[in-house]
Amino acid sequence: MIWNPVASLRARFERWWLARLPASDSVTLTQRTVYILPTRAGWMLGATLLVLLLASINYQLNLGYLLTFLLAGCSLVAMHVSHANLRGITMSLIAPDPVFAGARALFDIQLLNPSQRTRPALALAIQGSQQWVLTDLAPLSQARVQLACLPGQRGLHPLPTVRAQTLFPLGSFCVWTLWRPASPLLVYPSPETQPPPLPDGASETGHGPTRTAPHHHGEPDSIRPYRRGDPLKNILWKQVAKTGALVSRDSVAAQQHDLWLSRPLTALSHPEQQLSRLCAWVLRADQLGLRYGLRLSGQDIGPDHGPQHLQRCLRALALA
Repeated sequence: MIWNPVASLRARFERWWLARLPASDSVTLTQRTVYILPTRAGWMLGATLLVLLLASINYQLNLGYLLTFLLAGCSLVAMHVSHANLRGITMSLIAPDPVFAGARALFDIQLLNPSQRTRPALALAIQGSQQWVLTDLAPLSQARVQLACLPGQRGLHPLPTVRAQTLFPLGSFCVWTLWRPASPLLVYPSPETQPPPLPDGASETGHGPTRTAPHHHGEPDSIRPYRRGDPLKNILWKQVAKTGALVSRDSVAAQQHDLWLSRPLTALSHPEQQLSRLCAWVLRADQLGLRYGLRLSGQDIGPDHGPQHLQRCLRALALA
């Protein structure tokens, strides 16, 4: 690979500059945070104006002077309008939802226009990406823009730097700003694609199979209305088909000890593979409506069920 000193110097400058940007979940763009430079078309326009001016001076063309200064005045007005088109906008981050490793993370940005003028042709993208999202802001209005990034491995990751820019109105000047959101992105482990079946569980000490409660012969099963969290295997589907009412079996034989999940039960040696299998088991247990607990190094999450319990377990796996 050929070393490019210009590209290397530019990359080092960008890292230094981005490190100095304060991280915040909301920012209002001011003159100190909005930058402007001519585009390629702007440099060509400047060169054209210089040629027109030299030709007008050489040949003493009054109409040439008029055209040159008219175009120069329009360019100066366009520079002011372009800078004002971005200045004053407030950008706020809407906290992103956690994602699994390997999946795209989507996060929303709320744009607020507090002024009485329209803000057209606004573009937002991840710094270094060319996938721009365009939007317009009406006077005294809000708009939501959704950006996507591909996070790395599990854990807490900072959101990428966001670049907002506009070329309005002539495209001769590029006005832009850089913003570093403060909220991190939580990335869960990637669940194993084809995990083995759920283990029988673990005893109170976390080792060995779970034993079901003893069944007393002759003891009838009682039927009761379905309660949220009941295992699917306890639902009387034939009764549901006949009556249409969702009922569940409540018997001593149906009661089991809580399911405990831990690293030794995975029978794997690699730590990341263990977490991947545990993640798949947690999702499966939640899908079946089981009560399950999670044992990790230095952290035990007691048996429970429901969306909040699922989020606690997935977060523990992400930060393990």
